[in-house]
Amino acid sequence: MSDSLRIAVAEDEADMRDFYSKMLVRLGHEVVGVAENGVELVALCHDTRPDLVLTDIEMPEMDGLTAVSEICAERSVPVILVTAHHQDSFVERARREHVLAYLVKPIKASDLSPAIALAMQRFEELQTLQKEADGLRQALDDRKLIERAKGILMMRAQIDEPTAFRRLQKLSNERNVKLIEIARNIIDAEKAFSG
Repeated sequence: MSDSLRIAVAEDEADMRDFYSKMLVRLGHEVVGVAENGVELVALCHDTRPDLVLTDIEMPEMDGLTAVSEICAERSVPVILVTAHHQDSFVERARREHVLAYLVKPIKASDLSPAIALAMQRFEELQTLQKEADGLRQALDDRKLIERAKGILMMRAQIDEPTAFRRLQKLSNERNVKLIEIARNIIDAEKAFSG
């Protein structure tokens, strides 16, 4: 991977924290901080806003998956889980908690680079899908408001639907305002007149 990432690391074992830090730097990444437990990881991610989180599951005070849940509630970030546990329950919980790669200890330095590349690629794909879904949701919401405004025009001006839509378009063009803004203005005006 050629892009340098800012990575937060959480691991309760000092030798593993040191291993991850050294390996990540050798791979060309910046370690923005190292946490010994989930509570520290949440604070670290809040303060540094890393590009990627590398964390263990079982740590004192707060486990890694609970920390990931709190971190991702504030801001989506790709997560790689490195753990000695490979039980189905851990894997299922990891899947629900934004984990994009799951490595089982012991790991080698050569395991990190492909896991990072995969996690970042999957994260970018998920972000793209989320933006598309948000755009579609917004378009649907806008369409509902435009339909409502058309209904108001049809009722108030006693005109048919195509005429009401053309009138909305004409107002939009004349005022150089988006169609959705015209629709909102009509709905607001109707609210003012009716109550």
